Amino acid sequence: MGKITGFLEIKRETPKRRPVGERVHDWQEVYLPFEADKLKKQGARCMDCGIPFCHQGCPLGNLIPDWNDLVYRDRWREAIDRLHATNNFPEFTGRLCPAPCEGSCVLGINDDPVTIKQVEVGIIDHAFDEGWVVPAPPAARTGKGVAVVGSGPAGLAAAEQLNRAGHSVTVFEKADRIGGLLRYGIPEFKMEKRVLDRRLKLMEAAGIAFRTSVNVGETLPVASLSKDFAAIVLAGGAESPRDLQIPGRELSGIHFAMDYLTLQNRLSEGDTVPERDFITAKDKNVVIFGGGDTGADCLGTAHRQGARSVTQFEILPCPPDERDPDSNPWPLWPNIFRVTSAHEEGGVREYSVNTTHFSGEDGRVTTLHATRVEMVPEDGRATLRNVPGTEYAMEVDLVLLAMGFLGPRREGLLSDLGVTLTGRGNVWRDANWMTSVPGVFAAGDIQRGQSLIVWAIAEGRSAARGVDLYLMGRSDLPAPLR
Repeated sequence: MGKITGFLEIKRETPKRRPVGERVHDWQEVYLPFEADKLKKQGARCMDCGIPFCHQGCPLGNLIPDWNDLVYRDRWREAIDRLHATNNFPEFTGRLCPAPCEGSCVLGINDDPVTIKQVEVGIIDHAFDEGWVVPAPPAARTGKGVAVVGSGPAGLAAAEQLNRAGHSVTVFEKADRIGGLLRYGIPEFKMEKRVLDRRLKLMEAAGIAFRTSVNVGETLPVASLSKDFAAIVLAGGAESPRDLQIPGRELSGIHFAMDYLTLQNRLSEGDTVPERDFITAKDKNVVIFGGGDTGADCLGTAHRQGARSVTQFEILPCPPDERDPDSNPWPLWPNIFRVTSAHEEGGVREYSVNTTHFSGEDGRVTTLHATRVEMVPEDGRATLRNVPGTEYAMEVDLVLLAMGFLGPRREGLLSDLGVTLTGRGNVWRDANWMTSVPGVFAAGDIQRGQSLIVWAIAEGRSAARGVDLYLMGRSDLPAPLR
């Protein structure tokens, strides 16, 4: 695939980011355009590796060597066809996915991996520019209606696949706009919402119906869905945030990350957010708990809002610069130190820190109290332990909790349906993606737990096939990979 000696002659290159001093004053995407000629060279780095482990790393099973080779050979129309064969929304994953495929790239054993993610987004953006991405309504309708509850990536993928199979699909979203976390969880500087809206217009034109401001289980009884639709897909995500239950948590100024990000995204959409409700980092000392993607999203948002200082706390030790070949061998996802665009913009990262309590004045948080921790062996496993004498305090005005999610909300929809839950509190489903309630299916984080956008899309596609089999007795939709 690609140029036979390309990986020996060409070094990995990714798009440059806009200057920090410029981008922190707006909400536009941080990356500059990447020229087609450079992208072709990056595609040329794809090796004839024999066994493409990038397939193993990608939950969608993207045909990565195929479209790398097609881009190298300037065959863009074929490249987008191969890309769309496995991925409904490459413009989303190409911007937001952490690219586990690149962690599994064979070239990555002893060199920088192929820029798979950049080639992906380059293909789809080129296809949109050329007018090749158009609505694709089915040739015929089955006469069966399917309700999809939740309009995040899992729900949208399920809806598109079911529509392709000829079913009449209605997507229900409790928010006022379609998109789920793509809309209100992802900051504009990571993916401008015009990218989402562009795809949604195509889906509507293909015959998918969207109903917003409908909270199934509250404003719309579950029974009405069961009556009006032949099948239901649950794709509501994992919405229960992990809390920090320590003294002082009740103080004002401590918020969940999604509450913070949602308000800013509404403002970026042009909504009017009352000042009393808005959470802002302007002129504040901010502490973010959590070192993952959501924490980085909060970091970049705080920079743009004009924070006085931003510190990101992580209880675990700082990861290494390179993967440990013994505990973290290729082709596993490399657990290494990473610098996102938000980290490049400023802020301090503190590792091996345990916050013990908050204190404040007049009901508002003013001080964070913490101690250093160390990893020690205990009963054959590593355990975190406070280090005596390392206690300290720091001034804080705004605390953002970005420590992940515990699973789906159970009240309302799930409790009314009576679906069985797993031991971890997620929705149980069988091998065909059906829950314990006949005709009700589940996809994405609601049944998997907090995960990646690429998993959500893959599982939406898989659940759609399960629905199609249930309704028709057979299905021509692609079989799930795993």
